[in-house]
Amino acid sequence: MRKLTPILGQFARDVINEARVNLTKDGRNVTNKLMDSMTFTVEEKGDGLYALDFIMEYYGKFVDKGVSGIEKKYNTPYSYRSKGGKQGLKGMPPPSAFDGWRIKRGIAPRDDKGRFLPRKAANFAIARSVFEKGIKPSLFFTKPFNKYFTDLSQVILDNFDLEIRKTFKKLEKNG
Repeated sequence: MRKLTPILGQFARDVINEARVNLTKDGRNVTNKLMDSMTFTVEEKGDGLYALDFIMEYYGKFVDKGVSGIEKKYNTPYSYRSKGGKQGLKGMPPPSAFDGWRIKRGIAPRDDKGRFLPRKAANFAIARSVFEKGIKPSLFFTKPFNKYFTDLSQVILDNFDLEIRKTFKKLEKNG
């Protein structure tokens, strides 16, 4: 049978291309860091075994599956948990993580007098909101993976069938 590496490679490219489109469509692709990090490897292990690995930034799984907040819950294996501390905020994501994101989004809150709030205050407010409300699942990767995975077995069977037919034709020709 023909090697599965090109078939698995095409499957992975299709999944990643659609995942990138999904990230762009839902507005979560602010810095392109996650989108640019998506790649894959296909490795033939021998004895007909193959390994296909999808690689992306660590936080991609949280963007895909979502994270339950301490107030709002989603159907996800991940959740923020209060670990005590002052006002129960220990366990909250670090406010500094939202600094670049906030700037790229153009979020610059103002006070009652129209003055910009300090960056630290704005970052803290966003971090607290994420801690309480969580991150809604986007399924940017899960949906295309499931979509193309259902077709993958048929593609493999079609290629296997084609190889069997070629083999029989060669045998008939030589036989």
